[in-house]
Amino acid sequence: MTAVRVGVFGLLGSGNLGNDGSLEALLGHLRAAHPEASVDALCGGPEAVTARHRIPATRLHWYRGEYRTASRAGSIAAKGLGKVVDVFRTAAWVRRHDVVIVPGMGVLEATLPLRPWGFPYSLFLLCASGRLLGTRVALVGVGAAPIEDRPTRALVRWSARLAAYRSYRDTLSRDAMREMGVDTARDEVHPDLAFALPAPAASAPPGSPRPVCVGVMAFHGGNDDRARAEEIHGRYLEGTTRFVRALVADGRPVRLLTGDEADRQVVDAILDAVRSPLVTAADATSLADLMAEMAAADTVVATRYHNLVGALRVGTPTLALSYAAKSDALMADMGLGAYCHPAREVDADRLLEQFRSLQARSAELRHTLAERNLAVARHLAGQFTALSAALFPSAGPTPAAAMREVS
Repeated sequence: MTAVRVGVFGLLGSGNLGNDGSLEALLGHLRAAHPEASVDALCGGPEAVTARHRIPATRLHWYRGEYRTASRAGSIAAKGLGKVVDVFRTAAWVRRHDVVIVPGMGVLEATLPLRPWGFPYSLFLLCASGRLLGTRVALVGVGAAPIEDRPTRALVRWSARLAAYRSYRDTLSRDAMREMGVDTARDEVHPDLAFALPAPAASAPPGSPRPVCVGVMAFHGGNDDRARAEEIHGRYLEGTTRFVRALVADGRPVRLLTGDEADRQVVDAILDAVRSPLVTAADATSLADLMAEMAAADTVVATRYHNLVGALRVGTPTLALSYAAKSDALMADMGLGAYCHPAREVDADRLLEQFRSLQARSAELRHTLAERNLAVARHLAGQFTALSAALFPSAGPTPAAAMREVS
């Protein structure tokens, strides 16, 4: 049998643990169901992807300073030249594959600051190259949201239209693409790919109280909040710090978590402000590491979307500091819709009330999460079966095999 040549594409290996967790879940499926497939990546951090996942990887952009602000004439010219070079680099990479998969991630949204000539442009090059060269491009379990910026919206809309396969991680995403003019009649909705990662066993030192995990974020608002970015960040940091201080006053150990390298500055600011031995910071390098921390926790309060996914996956009662509708939808789907708090307007007193309510229902909610996770596993089996049928028609796994992958 000729090995199917599979490419994976995205901002992978760039320090975002949620993106990398989505990749890990996809690779787990491919290795279990399609071991004959030859897999490599076009991604943001090729060295990290190769080291962690043992697959060849190529840098996404020709210009290495792609995500640094260009202010001098030389860097502006280099970035512009890079956009032209990337047209040919992307096409040459796509041509070498039978299938290219974009695994999860919010690639069709702009809920965080995003420029059209950044990743939206790269995604458009990928999908256009796939259509022109006959390589199937699949957007698998991706997130989408309404986009106000017209150039970004146009690039996202055309990327989705040109893809050979699309599925979404929630109904809101599919609805958003329909409203942008994409025909979604055949597009399915499945749980986020990261739910396919194995849940670690809960473990905590005997006799010691379980910590409260607080997942923080370098949050400055969304794409439409650039004028208020520092104000939003200051309010978020102040409210989160006050909440951590209140937990410490109650004698609760607090474990600070991140989901991206950029979040470390928020951890440092809280540690400096609170200065208590009860507050420590985890040094997680993968979503699996974060999930291990969360499994050992009494409760999780988190901001980043995939921090929420990880906490819910391990069955720990969770409170969301929500910055977008996707977080609210996720919490509602898992039976915790009442436990969302706006990240743009963190009110430490109100947050503490919600936290205490969550704790009072801890046993009940752990049972709810266990039931919801069983349903998610069944639903994700359908995603992997559909993906195999669409992209590997001669070698699709049986539903039973797919269930074994996510159980």
